[in-house]
Amino acid sequence: MKCDHVFCRKKFSSTVWYCAFIFCLPVAVLAQSSPIGKTIDPYAYIFPKDIVATHGCVVSAHPLASAVGTWVLQQGGNAVDAAIAVQFALAVVYPAAGNIGGGGFMVIHLANGRNTVIDYREEAPGLANPNMFLDSTGRPNPRLSLYGALSVGTPGTVAGLWEAWKAYGKLPWKMLVQPATDLAAHGFCISAQEAQSLNDARSDFLSYNTQPIAFVKATRWKAGDTLIQPELAQTLMRIRDKGKDGFYAGETANLIVQTMQKYHGLISAKDLARYRAIERQPIEFNYNGYRIVTVPPPSAGGVMLQQMLTMIHFYPIDQWGYASPLSTQLMIEAERRSYADRAQYLGDPDFVRIPISQLLDTNYLHRRISDFTPAHPTPSQDIQAGRFPYESEETTHLCVLDSAGNAVSATYTLNNLYGSKLVVEGAGFLLNDEMDDFSAKPGTANLYGLTGSTANAIAPYKRMLSSMTPTIVLQDQQPYLLTGTPGGATIITSVFQTLVDILDFHLSPHDAVNNPKFHHQWLPDVVYVEKGFPDSLTQALQQMGYQIEKREAIGRTELIIRKRKNYIIGVGDHRGDDAASGY
Repeated sequence: MKCDHVFCRKKFSSTVWYCAFIFCLPVAVLAQSSPIGKTIDPYAYIFPKDIVATHGCVVSAHPLASAVGTWVLQQGGNAVDAAIAVQFALAVVYPAAGNIGGGGFMVIHLANGRNTVIDYREEAPGLANPNMFLDSTGRPNPRLSLYGALSVGTPGTVAGLWEAWKAYGKLPWKMLVQPATDLAAHGFCISAQEAQSLNDARSDFLSYNTQPIAFVKATRWKAGDTLIQPELAQTLMRIRDKGKDGFYAGETANLIVQTMQKYHGLISAKDLARYRAIERQPIEFNYNGYRIVTVPPPSAGGVMLQQMLTMIHFYPIDQWGYASPLSTQLMIEAERRSYADRAQYLGDPDFVRIPISQLLDTNYLHRRISDFTPAHPTPSQDIQAGRFPYESEETTHLCVLDSAGNAVSATYTLNNLYGSKLVVEGAGFLLNDEMDDFSAKPGTANLYGLTGSTANAIAPYKRMLSSMTPTIVLQDQQPYLLTGTPGGATIITSVFQTLVDILDFHLSPHDAVNNPKFHHQWLPDVVYVEKGFPDSLTQALQQMGYQIEKREAIGRTELIIRKRKNYIIGVGDHRGDDAASGY
């Protein structure tokens, strides 16, 4: 692994790599009511990518957040407690995607055998309407749905974390929010990657904010600089002391509404007060002797994951082997067909009827893949959504496994990089641009090139369709594998490939996370491959007739595998500042 501004060294074994310290001078004395300043040093930290733990494990997009989660586990917290603390910490240390101004999904497996999902996806404001992003000619204006106040959906993160804690948490709420509060108030050292990201977004921050914000300074950011967010710290204190009401009511809510009014957004005090996280039944199915537990609509992820895994299971893909032209082609064709169904049928189940049982019917899926022809692609123009008788890639994911066997796989997002680019004035946090995940006009593409139908049309209080796919795999009713990734439209195919790589091809956890990935989403009719994708495989696919386009990194997969009771492997993706932590 290459790490800018620090050196790397191998430690303990060939599978455990550490990046040495990022460090800078402390700027304040830290509070003593949390681990920050005690067991976690925000000014000097490392980037463990592959670890082995014996009791509990956390993998997230930033080493400080992962360390916070491990600390919570060591204090007697369960996986839900740790996942809550990690998400609050990511809202501070990973502002590009970690958030309290966005939303997501949390898949939970409890040690008592219960599986559940907390849906805290954002929803459209009450004044939203189906034509709000169309210009005078009736065509979508993507700038309206991607930038500024009009692009913002009512945030769900704080409500989701609050509901998860009330139902399944163990430690005091204040204890889970305090580490993030300290990180915001006293600062932390930023990495080279975060410095570059903040510098790249500078012009957008200046365009969409008229007041000074913490993410812009007079000079360019560089690795080792300290990022302090005092307004965010005050917001987190209100959440710490008042729970959900510290965000959806009182001062924070007033600041959100004032920002909306100033910049011509739609979110009102009523929208904030009425927002509720929803507990839903997960999508569950068997595959290769394992039990897959994943997310239901309004995420497309779980339905599509089951579709793709079922379609490839009709063929001896394990015998064809990892990265063979035939197995790769089969996976591409399964992806293509599933994305066609996504465009037609999937949306918010509280607003539209989704034919889930038909979409997941084995006979239907067998028919869908039955025209697969080895060495010959099926053009997307010849594949439409099935007929029945009657998400920026700047999302972030985390996995947590505790010693009792509780497990959490959670994905949450602002949508685009730094969301709408708009910071709530006086509150210090970024707002999402999730309204772009609706279909602004049926048949047109969003930021990620995904098309949609009226099933995902904008409506007041409706939740926009998502690609987030947090997933837990059980073996003998115990957690075996936890995974998920950011990546917008590529999320589902990345999780799909990760599961196939491990459950069918028996790759190592490290390789399943870090090997180059590919992606096909029906439209456009292109196979996207990461840099480093084997040239021989690219040539074989091109000879079949596939159009191949190379692109930058696909996702940032997090993974935990429990090989046996006291042998847990955690892997953070090499594509970012991701880090694994455990004890």
